[in-house]
Amino acid sequence: MSDYSTRLNTRIRTLKTPALVGIDPRWELMPSSIKAVAESKSANRCERDAWAFEAYSKQLIDIVAPLVPAIKPQVAFFEQLGVPGFRALDAVMRYARQAGLIVIADAKRGDIGSTAEAYADAWLAGEDPNAAAWPADALTINPYLGSDSLQPFVDLAHRRRAGLYVLVRTSNPGAAEFQDRMSDGQQLFEIVARTVQRLSETTRAADRVFGCIGAVVGATWPTQLQQLRSEMPAVPLLIPGYGAQGGTSSDTAGAFYPDGLGAVVNSSRGINFAWQRKPYSGQFGDARWQDAIAAATRDMIADLAQHTPAGRL
Repeated sequence: MSDYSTRLNTRIRTLKTPALVGIDPRWELMPSSIKAVAESKSANRCERDAWAFEAYSKQLIDIVAPLVPAIKPQVAFFEQLGVPGFRALDAVMRYARQAGLIVIADAKRGDIGSTAEAYADAWLAGEDPNAAAWPADALTINPYLGSDSLQPFVDLAHRRRAGLYVLVRTSNPGAAEFQDRMSDGQQLFEIVARTVQRLSETTRAADRVFGCIGAVVGATWPTQLQQLRSEMPAVPLLIPGYGAQGGTSSDTAGAFYPDGLGAVVNSSRGINFAWQRKPYSGQFGDARWQDAIAAATRDMIADLAQHTPAGRL
């Protein structure tokens, strides 16, 4: 039986990379071959799109499973399709678990009391994919209802050997509007970070570096990222903002320990739709979209290895 951080770090060491592939399917960006088949499946938009999202995501998983330790399905793109979308999401997550991938559900849930307990029970399967309705190893959550809204997630994550990633310093430009607000000489994101460190310590085994409570910190804030790494030593980090949002591999370097552990770096659009951007559009194009995804994933792995401590894995 393994806790979340141990399972994740085992995969990172085995594949020698902290690269995380987000799954953000969108109908207008789907490969034409998948759209053509989907349109023959149903005239109902939600059913059509859900079929396409599932087919595309499973092929993406086949490509990246031998290359990266984890995937991060963005729940919103499936949820917008209602019941057909949720069926597709469940199938995609279970397919990824069967492929050996760590699955981080990006749902950003958060509430209080029994509602928080229900969200946690629904999403946090942890080590056993059948322990919850959704087979996620880990879940992103929103802390801005206070620490009592986090505790039900923390308690269940610890019991089921699942992981959590609490929003601390998000990658979007508007993050500073709230997260930089000062209180008692501290910025709000620093106050949240202290809470996350404390909670992760409560889940950390004596012989482990990390607990199961992680933090989301954007690559678009490299100075704060390095600061938060030192302020949250027991906290595994999930780093969005690499690639399409402007963050570079060098911007993420401060998130890692010298051995290359401590963080996973996410790329979604840059890999999901690689064949639609240079240099992959000229080399592969729509007909070879799978090859473009594979090439973009390998390029990300090489980039992180060159410019971060991940090269020591």
